[in-house]
Amino acid sequence: MGDQQEARRARVRFSVVFAVHGAVTGTFVTRIPWVQHHLHLNAGQLGIALLAPAVGAFLAMPLAGHLAHRYGPRAAVRALMASWCLSLALPALAPDLLLLWSALFLYGATSGMAAVQLNAQGVEVERRLGRSIMSGLHGMWSAGGLVASGFGVLAANQQVDARIQLAVTSLALTVLAVLACNGLVDARADQRADARPAAGQKAGQKAGPDAGPGAGPDTERSPRREAPPRFALPPRSALAIGLVGFCAVFAEGASMDWAGVYLRDVTGASPGIAAASFTAFAATMTAARLSGDLAVRRLGPVRTVRAGGAVATLGGLLVISTGSPYLAIPGFGLIGIGIAVVVPLAFAAAGRTADPSRAIAGVATITYTASLSAPAAIGLIAQSVSLTASFALVAVLTAALVGTAGALRQNSTAPHHRVAARGGSTSGNVVNATARGTSAAKAGAEPTGAEPTGRAGSASPGSTG
Repeated sequence: MGDQQEARRARVRFSVVFAVHGAVTGTFVTRIPWVQHHLHLNAGQLGIALLAPAVGAFLAMPLAGHLAHRYGPRAAVRALMASWCLSLALPALAPDLLLLWSALFLYGATSGMAAVQLNAQGVEVERRLGRSIMSGLHGMWSAGGLVASGFGVLAANQQVDARIQLAVTSLALTVLAVLACNGLVDARADQRADARPAAGQKAGQKAGPDAGPGAGPDTERSPRREAPPRFALPPRSALAIGLVGFCAVFAEGASMDWAGVYLRDVTGASPGIAAASFTAFAATMTAARLSGDLAVRRLGPVRTVRAGGAVATLGGLLVISTGSPYLAIPGFGLIGIGIAVVVPLAFAAAGRTADPSRAIAGVATITYTASLSAPAAIGLIAQSVSLTASFALVAVLTAALVGTAGALRQNSTAPHHRVAARGGSTSGNVVNATARGTSAAKAGAEPTGAEPTGRAGSASPGSTG
């Protein structure tokens, strides 16, 4: 009962942390047009600058599990969230493209590692509660981005200097994140408690490196106590799930970072209306994520993702076929609705594979790298062809969700909460590995049961909300 109460309190605080993470993103994307204008960047140069977060995230995310193992999941989340929030102030201070690229590299690295740890801890809280919460947590991420983007729209309309706005927002979000992280689940402390010797165990037995006082040799040799590799690559079990997430997150990243520029340059919208495009996108995505669990229960993950892919494709076609901002903004809204539940389902599925810690890290690496590389790809295509051609690619990828959604089918018959409710030792060991960090698998270990099964055309598929 106490564990349930602790998990419920952790869920509330985790919702705040997810919202803060989204608020950093929502704040920055509404001021991208300001950064572009301030540094006199063309579309190609802006695309190169926006590639930096993708590079930073790709290189840093596989390190997240090692940090969580060494310092503990709660301390890792707190430090990474503080670093991510503080990095928000840097891009607006950059005087040229080179320093902007460096600032965005750090921005992406801290964002990616924080995202990995947030999703790993979310899976642990979900296990303790015995019911699905990932879609709601990702809904809070969207809500944070929505609120922050609203302030960004006001700042843009009032022509507030982005250097001042981002600096003040950065400090406020840092304080909020650190306070919220104090109530998160400390999985490593739980593992130490579990490792205490049973009654009758001899005193003085050698303790493991992470064990509590008196832990014996069996504890030391336990796989869940071994350090993860410093750099863990995604397992094969994450690839099929990650592909589904890639299509959705590419569309999300492109829309978040380029919607305002698209409305300004293609439809001739004013700065205020252009900034409002992200608000419309974030609002529809938030509503869809917060209600996404109902759709999944009625339709199942595969049909939900396929229906969402169709809706998002309709929105993409509306964006590229109109020259009016008042039609393009609803188009971006439809994209947000269509892709809303895909990422939560991908992370939930990864958490139910045989090797969840590495699978979550793998899906996070694929999806968040897609999110951060999409803006760069959009910019390079826009420079070579046009922005309209760039968003035609977005429509193609959302249409691909209809075909790739089958990778989630295998998980529709094995809900995570049923496994957790049984409380078996296998489930406990798997989630203890997850709680250590998303890449906290034993170095060189084979992901048991993670080979392609041939069912539903996926490799141990499971299911950001």
